[in-house]
Amino acid sequence: MAKYLNPFTDIGFKRIFGQEFSKPLLIDFLNNLLEGEKKIVELKFLDKEQPAVYEGDRSLIYDIYCTTEKGENIIVEMQNREQPFFKKRSIYYIAESIARQGEKGPEWRYSIKAVYLVAFLNFSLEDIGEKFRTDVALMDMQSKELFSQDMRLIYLQL
Repeated sequence: MAKYLNPFTDIGFKRIFGQEFSKPLLIDFLNNLLEGEKKIVELKFLDKEQPAVYEGDRSLIYDIYCTTEKGENIIVEMQNREQPFFKKRSIYYIAESIARQGEKGPEWRYSIKAVYLVAFLNFSLEDIGEKFRTDVALMDMQSKELFSQDMRLIYLQL
């Protein structure tokens, strides 16, 4: 039996961050990423597989999908191999997680909870440079002020 886990494999990554016994490690990690913004006290793991909404649609499979005690969703992904469309896929993941919060029926008051995506990348995304951490949020282009806290993408290029 192997003595060490490779965190760049699905099994190793999910074992380190995605199980009940490792939940304190994930909470500590996320709190360090979001220090000064929010403090996560508890997480609940959600089903990583989100079925297709309608026939012909694609289902989604996240590495780790969880919710905070305030109802905010957090998607944690480990991407070992370079993918040319990873940025677009991560935006799709966030958009789908927000859209699935919609209420059934004719009225929806748009009371959505924030969705965060934390992506560990074992490669560099071409158009964001070589820096280790890139934070993406919705902002006003003129004032450069935060427009909404409902979407957040954090890319960690390992």
